[in-house]
Amino acid sequence: METKNLLISVILILISFVSCSDDSKYEYYELATPVMISFDELRKSVDILPPKEIKESGKIYYYNKYIFVNDKNKGIHIINNSNPENPLKVSFLKIPGNVDISVKNNILYADSFIDLLVFDISDINNIKLANRLKDVFPYNYVFPQNADAVNWQKLNTQNSVVVDWVITREKREIIENELVYMDTALELASNEGPTEGRGGSLARFKIINSYLYAVDSHSIHIFDIKDLDHPNKLESVYAGFDIETIFNRNQYLFLGSMSGMFIYDISKPETPQFLSEFIHGTACDPVVVDENYAYITLRSGNACGAFESSLQIVDITDIINPVLIKSYKMDGPYGLGLKNEKLFICDGDSGLKVYDKTDVNNMVLLNHFKNINTFDVIPLESHLLMIGKDVLQQYSYENDAIKLISTFNLN
Repeated sequence: METKNLLISVILILISFVSCSDDSKYEYYELATPVMISFDELRKSVDILPPKEIKESGKIYYYNKYIFVNDKNKGIHIINNSNPENPLKVSFLKIPGNVDISVKNNILYADSFIDLLVFDISDINNIKLANRLKDVFPYNYVFPQNADAVNWQKLNTQNSVVVDWVITREKREIIENELVYMDTALELASNEGPTEGRGGSLARFKIINSYLYAVDSHSIHIFDIKDLDHPNKLESVYAGFDIETIFNRNQYLFLGSMSGMFIYDISKPETPQFLSEFIHGTACDPVVVDENYAYITLRSGNACGAFESSLQIVDITDIINPVLIKSYKMDGPYGLGLKNEKLFICDGDSGLKVYDKTDVNNMVLLNHFKNINTFDVIPLESHLLMIGKDVLQQYSYENDAIKLISTFNLN
């Protein structure tokens, strides 16, 4: 009995001690710890692997009946699309730090953090790394948005790169200015032909004739690819802040940024010349262009800013003086594409929207495919490719009607 009473007393003392502690001095937060590999490990880790599940679907590219789907910062899933009704996975091209690709004459160019890789894909079942240009891109990385703070002691980018983040829930005594929160440090920065592939509106890579243009947040990087296996890095052109996408029409480059659209003349392809700009409120914004208009989707929220989500149509008949003529409200748009008189808009969780743009001031909604998350599209001659969250869908253009012909699970 005495032992039992003693035990109860000890428990009561412990409870009293805990209850008297000042919890207001502590806080819980999500801590992001980087997973890092050295530059040497990075450059040795490129590999051709059997098909595997996708972790996070990114951008999409089409070339010679094959679809290339980026797995963000991990590599490229290759899909045989000879039969759009029954796509088949072929392999996974492991490329740490990969976000974008472009293809010409069976030569595939891909970024790998700071390097540009050159692959020979003439035999899709025996892909070979033909060349690597080291240190041609600045090293930028984005902190995970679902974290509150970064484990700075583990972040060393002098001789290594971040390949992933591990998020843990931590409790720490509140000390003013000890943590750097994510809302103030979200990011550290720094025309289809028979021989070329085609990317979506969210692409940062674009091949035009004998040149590869690649944009990062501040610059246009230019590569002379007359010798396809041995690209020659030319002098980069400073293009502003928060550049996100690149699109080409005739002799012009259209760059989408978080603050607006910038237009460059590439009549002299080695040295793009700034022509004009269209400025809007802060938002994420890819752009596509036809003969007379630029179509820009603006997405608000998170790191994209507080600007209202919308589609903005800009008159570019006077290329020096682009003018906004119409705006349509959207829910949360990402990529978009053009096919003749049709405009395809990936409106995030609100699905795929198809408009008749014959009269841009009074566009008609032709189709609305709901209950699917949408990210980007590539309008091909025969059909439309659409990538969403872990899914690839294809649509036909039969008799001016848009019809779903296949759904392919990327997992």
